[in-house]
Amino acid sequence: MRARTRDRRVYLGSHPLLFALLAATRRRPAVRLGRTLLVHDREAFVAGLTRVPLDRTAPGTTGGAAGRLTGGDLLFDQSGDDHRRTRRDTAEALGAAGVARLRPIWTELLDRRLKPLADGDPVDLVPVAAELAGTTAAALLEADVDGVTLASAAREAAAAAARAHLPGPRRPGTDRTAREATEKLSSLLSPGGGDPAALATMLAVAAVTTTVAAVPRAVAWACDAELWGYAEHPALADELLRVTAPTPLLPRVAAGPGELPVPGGCPVRAGDRMLLVARHALDAHRLDPDPARPMPARIAQLAFGAGAHACPGARLARTQLTDVLRALAPYRPVVVRARVDRRAALPSWRSLVVRPS
Repeated sequence: MRARTRDRRVYLGSHPLLFALLAATRRRPAVRLGRTLLVHDREAFVAGLTRVPLDRTAPGTTGGAAGRLTGGDLLFDQSGDDHRRTRRDTAEALGAAGVARLRPIWTELLDRRLKPLADGDPVDLVPVAAELAGTTAAALLEADVDGVTLASAAREAAAAAARAHLPGPRRPGTDRTAREATEKLSSLLSPGGGDPAALATMLAVAAVTTTVAAVPRAVAWACDAELWGYAEHPALADELLRVTAPTPLLPRVAAGPGELPVPGGCPVRAGDRMLLVARHALDAHRLDPDPARPMPARIAQLAFGAGAHACPGARLARTQLTDVLRALAPYRPVVVRARVDRRAALPSWRSLVVRPS
């Protein structure tokens, strides 16, 4: 209960009204509010990603935010032969061989950054996760940039793009701030600019923001639920990612008509906005992580989306989290301080300080 209560603070601190609305409607498979559909049911969630034609550049969607970051080269949301080749190349880079190449980089970093725990000193895991993500992304992209610098630029670009893409009134200068943050990140990755810079920017943002959101939240849950005895269990990382899905809500806009498979039917019209609630599709709101009785793989995989546009970094994310948990397990850490990041693009901790028990 303590783990769930703490993790709930992340949602209430980042988008309190939105997540209160989702909680209030979660007992219904799908709810229409004007031209917006709140989709909680698992089958309807998958159908919204795979059976309904989607406008992947619409404002207020993941693809729209990606377009703002990449100048239209969305990587994870486009179609066509060039896009399919790019996705295939990315999947290969993040496959078994690619993960094996990158793994020594982050294991060395973990050995170094977690060393204070051996002396009984506390460690803030958010900057550790940020350095881990930035260093891994720099190696993946073969970019000559410091991991901490890259992570900071990627987090700021993601947060600025998210603020610029939210519906409703915005502060003056929001678009300019987002553009400047994106240009700063792109210049770090590819000083010459062009398409490679756009693709590298999107990969860096995706890798850094999801890692910084997922790892500290998963560790906090493991601390509060005392799951360290399962650190060697192959299902622990999957179960923690299921309940702390770094992207708990997928906003999409329908490009054409469709139907969601819920009792009584739920027609989708072109232009309808669908808020696909991954958190509820994964039963994260009611079932705690249980490595001894894990969710089937086909359900756990929904933390990374579904269909042709699912996240290609699933293997890397699972392996990284597994290594983080195993590195921490000998210390059986406990959380001594946690602060919510209210500016982050994804529900995240701003600081999560742990110490050995």
